[in-house]
Amino acid sequence: MIFLQASDGFFSWSWVAGHLDDIWDRTVEHLILTGIAVFVGMLISLVLSVIALRFRRTYTPITWFTGFLYTIPSLALFAFLVPITGLSILTAEIGLVSYTLLILIRNTVAGIDAVPAATVESARGMGYTDRGLFFSVELPLALPVIIAGIRIAAVTTIGLVTVTALIGQGGLGFFILRGLSLFYSPIGTTQIIVGTVVSVALAVAVDLSLVGIQRIATPWSRRRVAL
Repeated sequence: MIFLQASDGFFSWSWVAGHLDDIWDRTVEHLILTGIAVFVGMLISLVLSVIALRFRRTYTPITWFTGFLYTIPSLALFAFLVPITGLSILTAEIGLVSYTLLILIRNTVAGIDAVPAATVESARGMGYTDRGLFFSVELPLALPVIIAGIRIAAVTTIGLVTVTALIGQGGLGFFILRGLSLFYSPIGTTQIIVGTVVSVALAVAVDLSLVGIQRIATPWSRRRVAL
């Protein structure tokens, strides 16, 4: 409906044409914020997953705590952090990273647990140490499940980054927030549409890219499906 009404003045193509550089800059900012959050989340999750796998009793409290972080509304979390870390990228990243942990930890542990026991025993029989077994056998075989978690975390984070516009770190959320302040004007509507559509396109592009990475990193899974 919005696009059908574009010719009636509800959407300003001239604004889009005049702000392509700004749209590109905000898109890059959005990607950077997402990339940092997912990367840091992966590192923290890997460490916590190793602890949970090594000491099984810690899995429940780890998932309970990360689950608690995941349930905190994003606006409430940012409001809590601002007095401590200010209107900064650190505030944005602390919030964004916290929302990736539960997904990544669960998928990493589930992926490692799904490695066949016979494969693990064979590797041990070949002389693999615990570290070698984890990095050379279990982790590669768990990649499909782990990457599935990364896909969910990445797409979720792309959506959450728009909220960080409220603390001045929003990437494409900047257009949505500014558009809401001009909601009843064509320029405001245009900015809301641009911020929303480009964010969705970005989420789809990142998800498809991760699917491609998974196919390259796990060629054996394709051969197994073909068989």
